Amino acid sequence: MAEAKTIPQRDQIPVESTWDTTAIYPTDEAWEKEFDETQAQVRTLPQYAGRLGESAKTLYEFLTAFMQVEDKLANLYRYASLRQDEDTRVPQYQAMAGKAMSLLVETNAAIAFATPELLKLPQETLDQFYADEPGLELYRRYFTIIQDKKEHTLSDAEEKLLAAAREMAQAPDDIYSKFTNADLTFPDAVDKDGNPLPLSNATFVPYEMSEDRELRRSAYEQYYDTCGRFQNTAAAVLSSEVKQRQFFATARKYESPLAAAVSSTRVPPQVYHNLVDTVNANLDKLHRYVRLRKKLLGVDELHMYDIYAPMVSGADKVIPFDQAKATVYDALAPMGEEYRAIIKEGFDNRWIDVYENVGKRSGAYMNGVVVHPFVLLNQKDNLDSMFTMAHEMGHAVHSYLSNKTQPTVYRDYVIFVAEVASTCNEALLMEHLLGQTTDKRERAWLINHFLEQFKGTLYRQTMFAEYELRLGELNAQGVPLTAQKLSEEYKALNAKYFGPDMMTDDRIALEWVRIPHFYYNYYVYQYSTGYSAAIALSRRILKEGAPAVKDYLEFLSGGSSKDPIDLLKGAGVDMASPKPIQDALDLFGELLDEMETLMAD
Repeated sequence: MAEAKTIPQRDQIPVESTWDTTAIYPTDEAWEKEFDETQAQVRTLPQYAGRLGESAKTLYEFLTAFMQVEDKLANLYRYASLRQDEDTRVPQYQAMAGKAMSLLVETNAAIAFATPELLKLPQETLDQFYADEPGLELYRRYFTIIQDKKEHTLSDAEEKLLAAAREMAQAPDDIYSKFTNADLTFPDAVDKDGNPLPLSNATFVPYEMSEDRELRRSAYEQYYDTCGRFQNTAAAVLSSEVKQRQFFATARKYESPLAAAVSSTRVPPQVYHNLVDTVNANLDKLHRYVRLRKKLLGVDELHMYDIYAPMVSGADKVIPFDQAKATVYDALAPMGEEYRAIIKEGFDNRWIDVYENVGKRSGAYMNGVVVHPFVLLNQKDNLDSMFTMAHEMGHAVHSYLSNKTQPTVYRDYVIFVAEVASTCNEALLMEHLLGQTTDKRERAWLINHFLEQFKGTLYRQTMFAEYELRLGELNAQGVPLTAQKLSEEYKALNAKYFGPDMMTDDRIALEWVRIPHFYYNYYVYQYSTGYSAAIALSRRILKEGAPAVKDYLEFLSGGSSKDPIDLLKGAGVDMASPKPIQDALDLFGELLDEMETLMAD
């Protein structure tokens, strides 16, 4: 085994490999000064309470002041978050992040009067206000979105009751988080040499990705046997989550919890159903993938603990960060020079915090600060890290263009479109890499990576979405969501998706215990729809060139100035139809064809 590399302290990382937060505030003292000024400004906002309908001038003044506060709050919160994530052990930045969060809460309380007052404004009054104050035209969509909630808004007394119930409604998610992250512990897993290895939520998936099958099996059995001992508690928590969604949907007069959830992003419920139905119609391809996996792993029985193991090994490469940057830049040539200029600006001007250091937040993300985006990585000089960098820089260009093009009120894009730009970059990178190699094994290695993305994002996330939908339906029918029922439904769904070549045992029936997405209120389907849209957009860009790029850049610049379905339609993808999902699944089938041919020997 190679000697473990020592993780450096923050001050041992070269400055050029860290992000430059002075672009937001030159010093922490400047942050403190703006914090005090912004807090004072927040405390002036309640003076507008009860007055938003008195005149166009008053309404415009309030919105102007509120948007100024929003801009400052974003900078304050994001700067503190970035500094905290550099080294999460530093008390100063923990305190600053806490202060920023408290100011966000204070601001929400200070403007709590606004939405109820705007809901009460008659359309005739708003029309007159537009005529009286042309500056209010900017907010016409903002007002429309608020007004569209009118039929789901109750009396003041009822709204107060629902608001008071919200804290209790957070209990299932809070309990689940504490149960799985703090209280749930596991016996050690054991590798093929009999060595015990610590098992936790953090180590479980890495163990399942190991080439050591005994370690995979041991981790799988220990993990789910432990979940089984707490399944009744876990079922009570998940059942409570489902019930509170139904309560709020009914109270607000939505036809279903799903309809209530998707209304916040202005996506029709049919989009959710299109996804589930189209994926179900293409499960034969996933079944083929499972058969291929079984063959390539050379096992008599394929178990769920084999689903993450590499199908192709021995082609891994060391990819230093500078090489990864050059490769990604080349791969994005189809996007045109305007797009690549933003990528280059990020590479050259310290938008990225590259390497792991002691105390640094794990994982990767993009933070869309207005001055320019910031990207956190934990670079490992491998293929996955290169794709992660391409992914996060896709988010970065999206935020950069949205922030530069849209006013504050429409600057943030909704989650439904958030994964499109990142995944489109990944798809173009994969196409580039496949076009650069003629080596049979390397090509199989790359296609394996692509297939795993489809399996994990398009199929598996849709399976989660279907399970979530099924739980809502069962609850509406009055069926008790006991541990037995939850496991029965999950096992049947798992068997349907993975097909007859996968051994579906009673342990995988308990996987629902470990999936936090089931507490995210019909959120997870957006990974699959975003992936489908990104695949469609990347294929259009490669096929049509400049016209497709022009449409795509307009989409990236759109923020939330239109509903997400309309934004994507402008880029050439109609997510209100099943076609983009079917096209993505057809590509998965084509990749399977090639993989089967490459590995036929």
